[in-house]
Amino acid sequence: MGFFKKKEEKEEFDYLRKYQWRLRDEYQPWKDDEVTAKGYYISMSVDKARRVIDQIRGRSYEETLMILELMPYRACYPIFQLIYSAAANARRNRKFNKANLIISKIEVNKGSTIKKLKPRARGRSYMIKKHTCHITVVVRDIKHFETNSSHHIIWIPRSNQDTLF
Repeated sequence: MGFFKKKEEKEEFDYLRKYQWRLRDEYQPWKDDEVTAKGYYISMSVDKARRVIDQIRGRSYEETLMILELMPYRACYPIFQLIYSAAANARRNRKFNKANLIISKIEVNKGSTIKKLKPRARGRSYMIKKHTCHITVVVRDIKHFETNSSHHIIWIPRSNQDTLF
């Protein structure tokens, strides 16, 4: 058997190793107050999406929707849809109030690249690359921090930061 003295020990080890991810995900108290929404294969480059996302990270839900409606970028609409979807998930699944939500985490990752060939003169062709990205939005409820004493997070709205510090 090698490392294990008994066959039962090896079987128990293999069982735990096989289901380790399930055992790890059973209890995660820090996820009680957050709701996610994910968008995959959104057709825009990562840099163009990050330009918008950096402006809304850490803001409240209502403030984020106003900012996204007024920004002139094409990347705003899919991000707007994802934030709206995350708020709907929070409202339906966790009974959170939309007025108390903040965008606690929002990230963009590079997706796959769709490659096409464009015919050019003299039988040549040029490669056209269409970039995609994956966006993850995590919203949290502020009221949960006030009732749960195990969290020590102080949230200050961005609009009031200049006056407080």
